[in-house]
Amino acid sequence: MMKYKLSRTQTAWIRWLSLWLLGFLAVVLLVPWLLVSSPTGESEQGKKIGAAESGAHPSNEAVMVQVHLSGSQATEAIELESYVLGVVAAEMPIEFEPEALKAQALAARTYIVRRLLNGETANMAGTAAVVTDTTQHQAYLTDEELKRRWGPEKYESNRSKLRQAVEATRGVVITYGGQPIEASYFSTSNGYTENSEDYWNMKLPYLRSVPSPWDERLSPKYKDSVTITAKELQQKLGLPSAVPAATGGKSGLSVLERSEGQRIKRLTAGGRTFTGREFREKLGLASSQFQWSYQSGKWTFTTTGYGHGVGMSQWGANGMAKEGRTAKEIIQYYYTGVQLEQAANLWKGKSF
Repeated sequence: MMKYKLSRTQTAWIRWLSLWLLGFLAVVLLVPWLLVSSPTGESEQGKKIGAAESGAHPSNEAVMVQVHLSGSQATEAIELESYVLGVVAAEMPIEFEPEALKAQALAARTYIVRRLLNGETANMAGTAAVVTDTTQHQAYLTDEELKRRWGPEKYESNRSKLRQAVEATRGVVITYGGQPIEASYFSTSNGYTENSEDYWNMKLPYLRSVPSPWDERLSPKYKDSVTITAKELQQKLGLPSAVPAATGGKSGLSVLERSEGQRIKRLTAGGRTFTGREFREKLGLASSQFQWSYQSGKWTFTTTGYGHGVGMSQWGANGMAKEGRTAKEIIQYYYTGVQLEQAANLWKGKSF
């Protein structure tokens, strides 16, 4: 049989084709590995706070939260991350920026993890509830309540936005000294947040007063007014006689001390001394920074800000997010000296 002999040109062409095929195969095999291994190949994972803060991915076993639902008066066991989603939905407007929603998810998760670790309960007889679904603890909305609130047109898109915020922070909590913090938050600042001891008589190193200039421009709750009669003021304050209209003196309204956060810390009314918090809560005022006026037998109190003022301002967080700040930057601005870490590192060996 006669053998066919290749020319030099044909041999060279076959060698080139073989090398090209080997190179192509190497690229096919190598690129997926690079996408998994390199930081630039994990664009979505790079956005996840948990991966960035822990340096690892400890497994998070399903943790259930016993929530007392005020509507049905039943206590329901809800998976931790689903609970966080329901809290973010209830506590922060869905229109807020994604990074603000992530910051809210971190605060909400930290609040409940701290209660679980400390063995705290809702103190409701006959229930195993750890929290209620009201602002006594954290407001929470069930899936059915969200459907009614948003309607079928917006439900899927809104829930998807919330889910992304919760997933991006999955399992991550705010810590100070290796323990979850008292992650307090409120709606709108008066331009500053409040030192914890100036409102609660409890000094916590991470709850320090910081400027919050975004609220005035963004929040519809920045200013509010309440008008009550002289008799109502007397009754609400539990005074034996009406407060004189003239400011100052022993019986009139007079500010004794202001806090670092520019709120009223102590004042006198009808000869008695009240903390700013006491006065605010007795009269149902939006904030403990207020001014007053008297006309025709009625008192008008004009407040600046909305809420107790301690911790993260939600409208301030949204303002920071609009300026391009990340959830981590927002958290570490409003909570002084804190870190972010996986909750699973804190509850090893514990069961809930």
